Amino acid sequence: MCPGATTRSPRTTILRVRITTTLIPMATDVPYFDQVLETLPRERLRALQWERLAALAREVFPANPFVTEKWTAAGIRSADDLRAWEDFARLPFTRKSELVADQAERPPFGTNLTYPLERYIRVHQTSGTSGAPIRWLDTQESWDWWARCWAFVLRGVGVTAEDRIFFPFSFGLFVGFWGGFEGARAIGALAIPGGGQDSPTRLAWMETLGATVLVCTPSYALHLAEVARERGLDLPKCPIRLTVHAGEPGAGIPAVRARIEEAWGAKAFDHSGMTEVGALSFECVAQAGLHVNETEFIAEVIDPTTGAPASEGELVLTNLGRAGSPVFRYLSGDRVRVASEPCACGRTLMRLPGGILGRVDDMLIVRGVNVFPAAIEGIVRQFPAVDEFLLEVYKRSEMDEVRLLVEVDGTPAQTAREIQQRLRAELGIRVEVVPVPPRSLPRYELKARRVVRRSAGAS
Repeated sequence: MCPGATTRSPRTTILRVRITTTLIPMATDVPYFDQVLETLPRERLRALQWERLAALAREVFPANPFVTEKWTAAGIRSADDLRAWEDFARLPFTRKSELVADQAERPPFGTNLTYPLERYIRVHQTSGTSGAPIRWLDTQESWDWWARCWAFVLRGVGVTAEDRIFFPFSFGLFVGFWGGFEGARAIGALAIPGGGQDSPTRLAWMETLGATVLVCTPSYALHLAEVARERGLDLPKCPIRLTVHAGEPGAGIPAVRARIEEAWGAKAFDHSGMTEVGALSFECVAQAGLHVNETEFIAEVIDPTTGAPASEGELVLTNLGRAGSPVFRYLSGDRVRVASEPCACGRTLMRLPGGILGRVDDMLIVRGVNVFPAAIEGIVRQFPAVDEFLLEVYKRSEMDEVRLLVEVDGTPAQTAREIQQRLRAELGIRVEVVPVPPRSLPRYELKARRVVRRSAGAS
């Protein structure tokens, strides 16, 4: 595949920001979108956040019915009541269940709207993988903000205006990588839409058009590699030099990252975002975890049981550039750990080693041992013979039992035994590992559903 393909050298001197039409100088060794903002001293960063928060509060209160009702119940009478960070801590948390209920009661968009409907220009919907989907509207201003957030993501991993970015996802209601597509425009890169194509066609178009960056879920990157292998295509000879992943925590798992990088011959980077929140974090070239983009978000980490601040727990987010449909102190459901030491890249933004460690509500109790599915995936992906896997979970005596289905090349029974032994040694759990025929498990273009709950004893 890709005979004679060459990789172009990235430009690292000046970036033209299409949104602001300003020139931003770049460091010679570390790529930034806005170096000044990304390296602000913490006290100046907090001051910037407060300035933007205060302006946002004045914009949405009392214009936004959803926000106004919640704040009023918490004793907030006007935006002027927010005078210090202690007042911010008085604001109630926002839960996904509240947004779901609001839209069910007042369909189709609910009441988290600051402006008349005529002002909104985009509608997207959550994937629904973790409950009822939520519809979300954006104004032109907030959609430009989405692009700006993705510009931080793309520039952070080293994407430049000289790159050609391939987006192999269906351009539907799910926000998916729509924001990334806009982010490519914001940094002046060529965006290549890959919707409405099967996997072999997408591989062919990446070769034909000389794509240098791939943006997709970790699962789909591995699936494309599987298809390429079946067709005798040599991916490392393609000009793809970077892959950027979101939708799942996979790219933050060392074994998954290693599989992707080996298959593509390219550096793989992690990113996380949410339809209802925005493109909130990115990985830098140091690859030491995710940076929360605190220039555009206020981030907190709390103990999910007590709500108290914690160094490891649930990530809570407030977006600062989405006045049309904002979220304040939104309980993300993502479990993270905060780094105590600075990043080698020079950024002062909050850093999350290991990225998104898992979902707070995804924890399994397997014979009394707390286990997150991401930990199981981290072990399974260490076995090159495994193409795909599925976790079947069922209850027995109020505890989770796990059956692991694996597609295995070569010697399935032996590999299954080795995986079982590795899980016991590293996680302290006994899991039934069952080899299944090749291509018998589902593949996913967007978020993979690898944890399936069955009724007790189901086979």
